Amino acid sequence: MIELKTPEEIEKIKKSGRILQQTLALLRENVRAEITTSELSSLAEEFILSAGAIPAIKGYGGFPAAVCISVNDEVVHGIPGTRKLKEGDLVSFDSAVLLDGWYADSAITVVVEKEKSNEDKKLIEITERALYIGIEQARIGNKVNDISLAVQQYVESNNFSVVRDYTGHGIGKHLHEDPSVPNFVTGNSGIELREGLCIAIEPMVCKGGFEVYTEKDGWTVKTADHSNAAHFEHTIVVTKNGPEILTL
Repeated sequence: MIELKTPEEIEKIKKSGRILQQTLALLRENVRAEITTSELSSLAEEFILSAGAIPAIKGYGGFPAAVCISVNDEVVHGIPGTRKLKEGDLVSFDSAVLLDGWYADSAITVVVEKEKSNEDKKLIEITERALYIGIEQARIGNKVNDISLAVQQYVESNNFSVVRDYTGHGIGKHLHEDPSVPNFVTGNSGIELREGLCIAIEPMVCKGGFEVYTEKDGWTVKTADHSNAAHFEHTIVVTKNGPEILTL
């Protein structure tokens, strides 16, 4: 069921989004060689709690931490632990915040080094750009498929691939709501986008093939060919003036 949000409800999601964006900025600032992924997750959790919000993915479906931290060939849902990051690691942070009953969801990818390799630099740039190209299509009268097509065409034109097993989603009072927002074209054009629709758009892009598998921990998703992957995400709302990003 699609639930369109009122202006008052959108403002509440935006408040969650501000805390989340500050959290991701904090993680970006503290990424360095030798820090553990659990230390970074704890840092994020403490900040979210100090802002009076809830780290929404902790306990969600049994996930044990406040942030999904995925490294190199891990696409999404990496579990923080004792692993120490190394220079050159590609690290994706995916988290969500719950404040006053409303969710926001966002993700970024960074590299643990002063200078990115050319390949990883391009992977990150293309993935982030694909997110904004997808967001640009989130306009009244368009279909979900317009977002999907824009993301897929841009990524594949740059010789990367988009993951098929995971998609973006609606968001609001629940972390995952209808509709599904694929990053690739399906046989279904999807719903027509209407004013007040809040969705999380999140390209997951692989340097190699798009096939993935889940590790024995039941969470960590990795590329089948072990090529590096990147992930960017924003929560947005469709308005009469075009898409508005709520996680800024």
